[in-house]
Amino acid sequence: MSSIAIVFHSGYGHTAAVAQAVASGVAEVAGTTAHLIPIEEFEAKSALVDQADAVIFGSPTYMGAVSGPFKTFMDSTSGRWMQRSWANKLAAGFTVSASQSGDKLATLQQLAVFGAQHGMLWVGLDLLPGNNNSKGSVDDLNRLGSFLGAMAQANADQGAEVTPPESDRKTAAYLGKRVAEAALRWTK
Repeated sequence: MSSIAIVFHSGYGHTAAVAQAVASGVAEVAGTTAHLIPIEEFEAKSALVDQADAVIFGSPTYMGAVSGPFKTFMDSTSGRWMQRSWANKLAAGFTVSASQSGDKLATLQQLAVFGAQHGMLWVGLDLLPGNNNSKGSVDDLNRLGSFLGAMAQANADQGAEVTPPESDRKTAAYLGKRVAEAALRWTK
């Protein structure tokens, strides 16, 4: 059995919706278990992260970076960093913002560097970009064209029950499934 921790912050519910989509992708892979861990519950559930084979980090993109609460979580892991507690775990990431770009790449880069500092091995998104030619559509997987992790866009004036769109949720589920499959191979 492989354990996947999904550690995330959600300011308005949109990132939580993406985290749930990631967990649904993990659930598609027999022999894996997903643990949704909002950063507010990290201390109480830290053993799940410490024992996980892979950790998928998720944060909204605020002002071109992870949210303040997520950065506080990152800083709180310095003891684990020093002890190399998460070394050789798989890592991946996702983010959401209201804008099509919103500088989400900067957030994914921040998450990847965070994983690298912990000695983790990053799993990117292996999907070709969607919605980038005349036959493409907003319904395509990876419609925002990311390789480093899953990106989602959520309209600022709509709740998480409506946005991000289904294509972004399916892209997030794809990432969860990819990480779960990689974790099974990695832990053999």
